[in-house]
Amino acid sequence: MNLHDWIDELCDVLDIEVEVDEALILDLARDAAHQVERPAAPISTFLLGYAAAGFDGDPAQVERLAALALALAARWDKSPDELEHELDDEEIEAVIEVEV
Repeated sequence: MNLHDWIDELCDVLDIEVEVDEALILDLARDAAHQVERPAAPISTFLLGYAAAGFDGDPAQVERLAALALALAARWDKSPDELEHELDDEEIEAVIEVEV
């Protein structure tokens, strides 16, 4: 058995049909764990899934939401001086909308 098999079986047990972007979810889990703290990984991925449900799991929306979460994790522990030169959420949203 591998991760893909686990996902298929878990979807069956949970009685859901969904396409899972494993790499995207693992990226969010990794960045949340390293940039915030380890327990942020499962909580962040759960919240991404919860938010994605509000968009009926639309892959483009899931990517957009994940990008916002990844951006938040990337700037989580930075000082105000470092953050002053970074994009805010509205600017990140605009970039994501152009890319998607």
